[in-house]
Amino acid sequence: MPGSSLPTPRSARKPKGEGHARRAEILAAAERIFVEHGYEGATIRKIADEVGLSSTALYMHFPDKAAILHEICRGAFETLIATHEGITTEAAPAEVRLRRMIEGYIRFGFDNPNAYRLTYLTRPIEAREGAETVAQETGFELFRSFMSVVEEAVASGRMQGDPRAIAQAIWASGHGVVSLMITKPYFDWVDRDELVRIQLDALFAGLLES
Repeated sequence: MPGSSLPTPRSARKPKGEGHARRAEILAAAERIFVEHGYEGATIRKIADEVGLSSTALYMHFPDKAAILHEICRGAFETLIATHEGITTEAAPAEVRLRRMIEGYIRFGFDNPNAYRLTYLTRPIEAREGAETVAQETGFELFRSFMSVVEEAVASGRMQGDPRAIAQAIWASGHGVVSLMITKPYFDWVDRDELVRIQLDALFAGLLES
């Protein structure tokens, strides 16, 4: 969980590794540094030091920190899209698939708190440096896949109303619990799974037609 004050030791300089593995190291280090120092306070040098590279060597993988932020956000959205696609094709009622999708979204946020914060909780000035563009492109694709299942639920009579509004309400509910718990870890939260279950039970009970 975010909020730990324990410092992360710097890595010693490392020999060149496989490109994909090294990029993954850079992205993981950048997630921590962006969250700890803020986007403006993060520098290429800090990120390079974290993974044991020179700044020059890091530039061989990413041209600037905006590109790093963009890649972190793109990876988060693509992971969520893949999860949604797997659930969309399941042989289950639309409302069941909807719940599984929002549960998967919430689980991703808890499992990847730094990536989630950078993707969904960046300030507007920081979002313009990488998160906003990918949110407008890949993020919309993610939301559209979710809304398509809401449309199925409405068409089947299990839900009533504007599918877009329903989809946004479900998403906002999931985002709320994730963002609160990962940014306020010091609060005396009840068991996480129990809290999510109660919230989603209440939400879906209010949306579903009897």
